[in-house]
Amino acid sequence: MNAIPVIDIAPLMKGPPAQAEAVAKALGAACREVGFFYVAGHGIPEALISSVFAQSAALFTAPAAIRQAAAFSGPGGNRGYIRLGGETLDPGKPADVKEAFNIGLELPPDDPELLARAPFRAVNLWPELADFRDTMLDYFNRVWRLGRDLHRGFALDLGLEPDFFESRLDRPNATLRLLHYPPVEAPLPDGQLGAGVHTDYGNVTLLATDAVGGLMVRDRAGRWLDAPVMPGAFICNIGDCLMRWSNDVYVSTPHKVVSPKNADRYSVAFFLDPNPDAMVACLPTCISADRPAKCAPITGAEFLRSRLEPTYVAVKG
Repeated sequence: MNAIPVIDIAPLMKGPPAQAEAVAKALGAACREVGFFYVAGHGIPEALISSVFAQSAALFTAPAAIRQAAAFSGPGGNRGYIRLGGETLDPGKPADVKEAFNIGLELPPDDPELLARAPFRAVNLWPELADFRDTMLDYFNRVWRLGRDLHRGFALDLGLEPDFFESRLDRPNATLRLLHYPPVEAPLPDGQLGAGVHTDYGNVTLLATDAVGGLMVRDRAGRWLDAPVMPGAFICNIGDCLMRWSNDVYVSTPHKVVSPKNADRYSVAFFLDPNPDAMVACLPTCISADRPAKCAPITGAEFLRSRLEPTYVAVKG
């Protein structure tokens, strides 16, 4: 891997079949060879993305009481504010030097799964900031749609019906995550990073970043490469759940964030995980006599729980 490919996905969403298949092939190659790719031509307004970053900065610079009023609900709900040092993505290493705010699928108060306290069904915790909720839900819904469009490309590449994933992502364990990495002026303890070395848990991540940079991706040879900021494009990567679904045809890639020096870093990540009750089983097109299924079937909720709980062992409320 010498570079992260840039893929214009507009033809996948509104082009003729031949062009959609070409985009699908490019996505598949990136998922097999790199695990990361930039998405251009996504159609999400730049003004909305700028508003999300402005609201994120307002949240993290507001009085602490505003964030604490929406304190993290724990990994079972996976919503709300996670304090600085409250997460360790690389177990055994010092806590990450970041703070975050998680927003999940917005459900009405009378939703049956919410009332039944189903796994990962919880109310969102909204801070008392003007326009915050409306801005975040608008963005959430748009990147959720974009994530499903990407899955049409994955399905085409993997020899499935184009809408194979649609019913498995229509009530997802999706998380919109606002991230703030404060500036670091003194050297950090050995092994401590803005975000420790990890692979993402779900199917696909869509990340928007500011101009500060700091994301690094490990290539197949073990080298750490900078992921440059590309204005107007999302940087995307597949996660462990889609790797499992594809029977390791697609491979998730370790990455980390190096803490910025003398600058605040903001990023906005959207993690698209399958519905809690979706059965994650090796796809039939990814199994053969030479490539038997590597993993047993598991529900989306069970898989996410197995990955989230170790991350938040250090959270003490």
